[in-house]
Amino acid sequence: MDKDFPDGATIVFGGSGGIGRGVALEFAKAGSDVAVVYRSKRDVAEAVAGDIRAAGRNASIHCADVRNRAEVQAAFARAVAEHGRVHTVVWGAGPVVPQVRIADWSEEMFRNSMEIEAFGFNNAVHTALPHLREMGGGSFVHLGSAGHDWWPALDGLSVAPKACNEALIKGIAKEEGRNEIRANSILVGVIDAGQFQVGKEAGTFTAEWEAAVKEMLPLKRWGAPRDIGQAAVYFASARANYVTGQTISVAGGFGV
Repeated sequence: MDKDFPDGATIVFGGSGGIGRGVALEFAKAGSDVAVVYRSKRDVAEAVAGDIRAAGRNASIHCADVRNRAEVQAAFARAVAEHGRVHTVVWGAGPVVPQVRIADWSEEMFRNSMEIEAFGFNNAVHTALPHLREMGGGSFVHLGSAGHDWWPALDGLSVAPKACNEALIKGIAKEEGRNEIRANSILVGVIDAGQFQVGKEAGTFTAEWEAAVKEMLPLKRWGAPRDIGQAAVYFASARANYVTGQTISVAGGFGV
């Protein structure tokens, strides 16, 4: 192939988030149009679309609560109508989760995380599969957690639901490869955006916490959204056309 992506768009669920915004822009820089799915941050989604257009690609924004399959289906259909095709589904949606130990999870906390992360991803998968099959293939890229390799105290409400999705990624790769549908996952470390910034403002991630975590990292710095975006672009692109069911950690060596 002479280009990384076919005509059409990458749909980024959670494209208005701190990491999702960076991922969406990297796809635009790599030559893909982008459909940004958001739930409540329309102003941010509009800004992301503006950045994508400034990079020379077409952009659209679509509102959906990922817990509601009908809303996911409607957003996906609008993205297809706008761009003609969706070739890549990036799952970056997720709540800002409380930093608490397992024993202190409430049922509501766990249910909310599972409904957005796991049920939401399942909704996206079942919405996209028929279209990807019809178009002769495509790619899923899941943004998981580096905690999959080494359990981080307090962050389990993010790690546990994403672990469900890690298993589903393997299943998609196994069952849908015959349809030229690939599925891969990125284990996301501490990225200077999104939940990390929210936690700093709330006082959850203190200077002491930052020093302790950096002590565990071979690379003594935080990552940037573009680091995740570039890994996602690779997985989705023609450069990885024989790569499926795989996981890469973009976490500064966390867990090594």
